[in-house]
Parts: sequence; structure tokens; C-alpha cells
Amino acid sequence: MHMMRKLILLLSAPLIFCAQAVFSQDAPAAKALTAERHEYVIENFKTESGITLPQARVVYGTYGKLNDAKDNVVLLPSHYMANFHGYEWLIGADKALDPSNLFLVATELFGNGNSSSPSNTPDPFHGPRFPVMTIRDNVEAVHWLLVKELKITHLRAIIGFSMGAQQAFQWAVSYPTFADRIVATAGTAKCYPHGVVRLEGQIAALTADAAFENGDYKDQPKKGVEAFAVVWTAWLFSQEWWRRELWREGAKPGKTFDEVLHEFRTNFIPGADANNLILQMRTWEKHDVGTTPGFSGDVERALKSIKVPVLYMPSETDLYFPIGDARYEATFIPDVSLVPIPSLWGHTAGAASNPADEKFLNETIGKFLAADKRVP
Repeated sequence: MHMMRKLILLLSAPLIFCAQAVFSQDAPAAKALTAERHEYVIENFKTESGITLPQARVVYGTYGKLNDAKDNVVLLPSHYMANFHGYEWLIGADKALDPSNLFLVATELFGNGNSSSPSNTPDPFHGPRFPVMTIRDNVEAVHWLLVKELKITHLRAIIGFSMGAQQAFQWAVSYPTFADRIVATAGTAKCYPHGVVRLEGQIAALTADAAFENGDYKDQPKKGVEAFAVVWTAWLFSQEWWRRELWREGAKPGKTFDEVLHEFRTNFIPGADANNLILQMRTWEKHDVGTTPGFSGDVERALKSIKVPVLYMPSETDLYFPIGDARYEATFIPDVSLVPIPSLWGHTAGAASNPADEKFLNETIGKFLAADKRVP
């Protein structure tokens, strides 16, 4: 499959995602994975903010079959604005996760437009009145889904990219023995102040559009969304990725930088709702395992509480979750393998945005899971 077309599929149309127009075309179709879409509704879901949603909907997908013992389950929590297809770079007979042996549950974050979100929740919580959801809110909802709906009480692994990695770390702190292993790629256990500043810059760019109208817009604030997209794009790949013009890999002959930038500006996350974009940025920036009840804001103590092996895979060139933050956190995790991804593809390396990173991720994650002899 064409490299950038594949990137769109695996990241499920967000973030890199306008690349469908930038790097498009004419790759042979890959063999489709069989996935089933589901929805789980929680009545009267109380959020950390204190607001209770009359109904909280969690959309999720499943691959493979749950065995009779219900002990072949791997959880794949989604990342920013993604749907449940976002981990298909990791799924297949020749990948780290073989659905012929495993039951894979891929969940969608609140705010992505499918699970409960500002755009799809009726008044009084529609639009800007939707409560800010935390990573812990998402983890709690998925815990309900697993235990109450699917009757699953233990996982072989939790594997997460970006905001999925945030969720994986939170699972390891909130439910220390629920999963045997944790894998986190291109994401940290806390969003540190520089990350908050970045996200607030993107929110400021979006909301500066007069059409935003404090979130009660009649039509999507197009100029604001485009400004948000350009700010986000600057952080997506490494500086060297841009200098080497790696965007040319797989691009149509004659594609220019100006055309590439235009596509990122105008087609970054097709169809996304502005309030949804903001909601998930707030979720991202508020994440801190140290604020889990019982840890009094101490992220180091929270990390020291993790009881299971962790494979921690930061991208060497990630500008969202810099490798220095990962190295800092890894010093406190009792059983951690810190394996940086040697890539120029920035944040996107954590989701196999190119063949070399896909191979490295699948091989490294596969070996880590194979240490548990129950994982084929």
C-alpha cells in the first residue's frame, strides 16, 4: 500500500491525515481486516469535573474472537480524534497482534465525534457546554465496558499511541494488575507545561475566528480550524523531516511545498467539529497520573506504583512528547524497557507512519509480548 495512504488508514484520518490529498493515489489496496463496530452506553456517568452525563456513549471496535476463558484480550485505546481503526498497522497474521489468536478491543475517546462528544450530545451539554473529560474519565468508562458489558476482568496487554499511551499509563496506575503488560508509543504519563502551552496555542488559533462565537457557531469556523491546522502541522514531524523534504516520499511528481502546506491547512482532519477538537485538546493537556486519587499530585510516586512490565517507546524526534520527558519518567517505573524509535518522522513515528518505523514497532512490540508465553 502506498506509504502515505497507509498512514491515513492507520491514524484514521486525523492529524496526518490530510496527507490523503498531499501524498495520494494509486497504491494497491491492502487486504482488509475484519472488525466489528459496537457502542456501549453508560447511564448517569459522573465525570471528574462533577458533571453527570445522562448517557455516555463509548464506541469501540473488535478484532478476532474472545476465547472461552476470556484471557486473550488486548486493549487498544485511541488517540487524538481517531476512530477504532487507528491500530491496524499492528494487527494481522504477520504483525505483533494476530487476531486469529487474540481478541482486540479498540476504543474511541470521548470527543472524537462518535463516542459522546460536544457535537453529538443534546442540550444541556451540547457544544461548548460539554464537560471537559479527563483521561481518567475515559479509562473509567472503558473499565465499565470491559467488566460490565464484555465480562472481561483481565487483559494480556494495553497498547497505546499518543493519547492512547496516556490512557495506557493511567490504566497501569489506576488498575495496577488489570493488564499483564503496558506498551506506550509516543506518549507520556503526564502532559508537562510545554505541552500545555502548545495545545493552548492551537486552541487560541482556532477560537480567534470571529465565527467561533464562543463555541455556539452556526457553521464551522473555517478560518480558525485552518489556523489550528497550520499550528499543529508545525509540531507533527521533526524539523529534519521538513529540511530533508521527506514529504516527497510517495508524493505525486511535481508536488510542491506550497501545495503540501495548503493541504495540511485545508484538509487536516476532514469533517472535524471545532468543539470536539478543543475538547480532546483539553483532555490531553490535563492528563497527569500524579493526580490520580491517592498520589497527591506526585507523578513520580504514581509511576513507582506501576506493577507490570512497561515497554516505553518514545520517538527520538517527537515534538509533542519529547524524548527527554520519557527518559525522566522511565527512571521511576520499576520494570521498564525504554526503547526509543530511531526516526525522523516525529510524533507520527509512534504509529508506524512509514515502513521502517512500522517494522521496528511490530518487531519490538512483538518480542515484548512474546515474553508472556500465552501470547502467540
